[in-house]
Amino acid sequence: MQDKDALSKTEAAYWLLRHDILNTKLRPGASLRLGTLRDTYGVGWTPLREALSRLEAEKLVTAISNRGFAVAPVSRAELEDLTRARMVVELPLLMESIEKGGPDWESAVVTAHYRLSRCKIVPDSASEEMADEWDEKHNAFHAALVSAATSNWLQRFQSTISDQLRRHHRFLGLAPTQRAAAGLSIGYEKAVAALQDAMAIEHHTALMEAALDRDLERARALMTEHIGYTLQVYIRSENEI
Repeated sequence: MQDKDALSKTEAAYWLLRHDILNTKLRPGASLRLGTLRDTYGVGWTPLREALSRLEAEKLVTAISNRGFAVAPVSRAELEDLTRARMVVELPLLMESIEKGGPDWESAVVTAHYRLSRCKIVPDSASEEMADEWDEKHNAFHAALVSAATSNWLQRFQSTISDQLRRHHRFLGLAPTQRAAAGLSIGYEKAVAALQDAMAIEHHTALMEAALDRDLERARALMTEHIGYTLQVYIRSENEI
């Protein structure tokens, strides 16, 4: 049995790696060499291996035969699959929350929306800290919208899907800017415009208002459109990535 110190080191390695994978500091497809990770994170071999095994189980890391580990790639096929899964999971959670949510739920939605609205971000010039803040506030808003639903399993699935989509959001956000910096600017304006549409507060405001008005059909239509935004950004941007 592992002692508490070994467990805490594994836990620390897991959360450090997970954070950097979700925020694409460790880019999709990047090789995860144990020696490099040990030097970067100051964590030993055993905690790193155990942390990577946990992340592999979460589909955030892939094991490569005789070559170690790599960050799980992103792709249009993966994004399409995640989009379908999100539709199946998040729409029922939203409908139930609208039907059952009380004053505390309403307050949580309004508060989360206000915090998101105060988070100003320009997709083509955002710092890592700004992007981190926007991700946090955006995820909190969607979590608040579905927080009155009673299914713990669906809530857990929604959180897992949200984490996977976060990598796609960050990768899509970084790709056009990085290509422009390398002098490959064809399609840059189109890609950034798609990102701005996807991140606009106006759509989130309409979604909040429909939920608070208990307008199930409008909320369903707006959420369906919202869930499809990331895929549309990918489709518009994929030739530039």
